[in-house]
Amino acid sequence: MRLNSYVYFGIAAVCFSLIGAAVYMQLALDMLPCPLCVLQRYAFIGTGLFALIAGVQNSVRRPATALALASALGGAGVAAKHLYVLANPATSCGIDPLETGLNKIFLADWLPAVFRADGLCDTPYAPILGLSIPGWTMVWYCLMSIVLLVLLLQKNRPVSIFSDAR
Repeated sequence: MRLNSYVYFGIAAVCFSLIGAAVYMQLALDMLPCPLCVLQRYAFIGTGLFALIAGVQNSVRRPATALALASALGGAGVAAKHLYVLANPATSCGIDPLETGLNKIFLADWLPAVFRADGLCDTPYAPILGLSIPGWTMVWYCLMSIVLLVLLLQKNRPVSIFSDAR
C-alpha cells in the first residue's frame, strides 16, 4: 500500500470524526446547527468521501484529490462566512431562504440529526481551547487543503512504506 493512501485515509478519518463530534455536540450538548454549520458538514463529508476514494482507487486518485480539495476550500469559505457572522452579529443568517432550502434537501429528511438546520448562526457558544467551533473548522479545512494541494501537485512516484530507503 502506498504511503499516500494512509494520508488519504487519515483525512477521511478526520472528516468523519469531526462529523461525529458535531452530531455529539448537537445531540448531547443541545447545540443546534445553523445553515452555515450544515453546509460545513456537507463539505466535510465531501472532503472525506473524495479522500477515501482517492485512497482506495489509484485510477481516479488525481480527480478525487482535486474534488476533495475543492470540497475543503468550499468548506473554508463557508467557515470564513460563519466567522464573519460571529464577528458581526448584525449580519445574522437567522431564518432565511438558505435554511429553508437546506431543510428541503432529501438528506435533511433522511438524517435530520445531521443535516437539519435549526439553529442561529450568531449563537455565541463557549470557545473550545480558545477558538469558536467555526474557528476550529477553518483550522481543519486549511490543514486539509494544504495536505491535499501537496498531494495533488506531487509527482506520480510509487512510494511504499515497505520500500528500501537507502
